[in-house]
Amino acid sequence: MGVAAAQTERGPVLLAATAGLVAGALSMAAGEYVSVSSQSDTENADLARERNELASMPEHELAELTGIYVSRGLTPELAGQVAEQLTAHDALGAHARDELGIHELTRARPIQAALSSAAAFAVGAAPPLLLVLAVPLAQVTPVVMGVTLVLLVALGALAARLGGAPMLRGAARVAFWGAVAMAATSLVGRLFGAAG
Repeated sequence: MGVAAAQTERGPVLLAATAGLVAGALSMAAGEYVSVSSQSDTENADLARERNELASMPEHELAELTGIYVSRGLTPELAGQVAEQLTAHDALGAHARDELGIHELTRARPIQAALSSAAAFAVGAAPPLLLVLAVPLAQVTPVVMGVTLVLLVALGALAARLGGAPMLRGAARVAFWGAVAMAATSLVGRLFGAAG
């Protein structure tokens, strides 16, 4: 938006849009990778500590697992039986799931998270890039802003619906902050650019 507001030629706008797509996708991937890697490190440290506790004090760990099941509503006798059977089958798995809250399906996967983030950013940045190619340069700023706001409203509503939140509030929140970001970059382009 900033370059489109400051330019009278398509080339720099196209270059900025392409560079923004690549840089944004890589930035999102890197941020997600670092964040999820930290979560993975924490999970692995918790599992290592649990593994050591199971080896050094198995009776205490069995009592701990029994207590967890009692707190969930089982009788002490049944909780003890369940804890014994799960410990015999897969002690670390039982403690990971029931004590630490670590499930195989929700384990931190840094590479998968990074690739998903990069792909989501690229998909979101593609429509404005395509519009730069298709729309007359004099209309790029208002058309990109309008189409982007419509897409932000739709994505905000969809995210809210998937999360069980009010769709209108989700759509408004995403559209508002997207509009603020676009207005700010456009203002920077007009103030410091060469268009005029």
